[in-house]
Amino acid sequence: MPQMNRRTLLGGLLATASVPALASCSSGITSLDGDGGGGSGGGSSKSGLTIGTANFTENQILGYLYAAALGAAGVKTEVRANLGTREILIPALKGGDLDLLPEYQGALLHYLDPKSETTEEGEMQNALAVALPNGTQILPFGRAENSDVFAVSKESAEKYGLRTLADLKKHNGKLVIGAAPEVKKRTVGAVGLRDVYGVEFKEFKSLDSSGPLVKGALKKGDVDVANLFSTDTDIKAEGWVVLTDPKNLIPGQHVVPLIADRKADSTVRKALARLGNALTTPELTELNRLVDKDKKDPEDVANTWAEEHGLTK
Repeated sequence: MPQMNRRTLLGGLLATASVPALASCSSGITSLDGDGGGGSGGGSSKSGLTIGTANFTENQILGYLYAAALGAAGVKTEVRANLGTREILIPALKGGDLDLLPEYQGALLHYLDPKSETTEEGEMQNALAVALPNGTQILPFGRAENSDVFAVSKESAEKYGLRTLADLKKHNGKLVIGAAPEVKKRTVGAVGLRDVYGVEFKEFKSLDSSGPLVKGALKKGDVDVANLFSTDTDIKAEGWVVLTDPKNLIPGQHVVPLIADRKADSTVRKALARLGNALTTPELTELNRLVDKDKKDPEDVANTWAEEHGLTK
């Protein structure tokens, strides 16, 4: 199907269907077109590849960094940014509409295997290799890491005596948590907080992924606990308290490329490994700041960083 038709159909999907609705159709939608069509390529990137990103700033930046690194290696790319969550992206990868996704080890593993208790990055890499859908693979993980965190305001930390996730149980039925809608059903989310720490919230407010909605709600006091990302510069700027995780509910979250077998040739592997070795957590945090605070374009930010670090030569 021509690329223009895919874009049109994708727009229809996002406009008319919620993520939970897509997720519930486990045997239905297998691509962005919803027709189960697969891709081809025989392990070659010569025809180019399509990079998909999730609907938050950092993942978009990573998508454009992938494109910059691959472009310098002679691989033609297209970035389809801000598509949604894994419930959309991974079926699209399996179906052939996308070829490459910037992912995070622990979050991806828990999506594929909610019962997994693996938290060490090397072990997670092995577990992911087993859990991945047929026709896909992960490449070596990079130096940069971005973990889910649960944060409270300084005032709430003092008022309720909150320092760890375990402390939340002392206030069961009293606190409101804010997060992206899918976090309500995820292990690294409300489900894990209940099962691992025995936490029951008064209310779950569906907001966004470490974005303006959830952060605004935390500032105003509309939520007591917010699910944020560790690379979010507002955590330090606002003085928010990140609750520690003594039972290791939240696994390591190194950035890792998830790619279709049909595109995973040596050119792609080498280019993405080079990027993974160059990008650090503090640098990724700064790139987020440039987009979220300075309102710069994520593609421009990614291209500038790649050029300054010699990845485009």
